[in-house]
Amino acid sequence: MPTLYVTVPPEASAALARTLVEERLAACVNRLPCTSTYRWEGDVVEDEEEILLVKTTDEQYEAVVARLVEEHPYDVPCIERFDETDLLDEFGAWVTDSTSAE
Repeated sequence: MPTLYVTVPPEASAALARTLVEERLAACVNRLPCTSTYRWEGDVVEDEEEILLVKTTDEQYEAVVARLVEEHPYDVPCIERFDETDLLDEFGAWVTDSTSAE
């Protein structure tokens, strides 16, 4: 079961997280504040961002990525996939149920 690591500006994180859950693309999105240091257009930049940890399924993965790319305010969004191989069965069932059509 995949978890996506996504960084977003704080002002966009709540709406993006809510969209993913409301559209049943994600079962849950955790939002964590962070400070990012990175190179952009030749400069070293420091920005306050939020990390989104997006819990989804293999079946919804492509749709989640497409929606993130569509709604994300950055030209080059950070979207990384981590595959959970050791997952509590009940949690996996909840993620599957929460991302299935009603």
